[in-house]
Amino acid sequence: MPIPAQMREEMSNDPYYKKCCLNGKGHGDCEGRIEWHHVIIFKGRQLQEKFAIVPACQGHHRLAEPLREHFEREALNRATDEELEAISKAIDYKAKRDRLNNG
Repeated sequence: MPIPAQMREEMSNDPYYKKCCLNGKGHGDCEGRIEWHHVIIFKGRQLQEKFAIVPACQGHHRLAEPLREHFEREALNRATDEELEAISKAIDYKAKRDRLNNG
């Protein structure tokens, strides 16, 4: 699902989205250009919220499934409690964030 134009522009101007979110965090070297990875699926669709999209180099993006929890931790830590409460239907995302941070 394409990122809405206004959000895409915001992300393009946000320094956070200029380098891989896993860079320097013990997951190997980054390689390739930066891509935006939708981390959270909500109601069967990619969640179109800024916190739920993280920057990933092509190398890490290619490994999205084995690195899933690392990407989830990044996204969930960027969200406010209110944002997580709004999407915590089938999954309690605040509890998941706490588990990922403490486990």
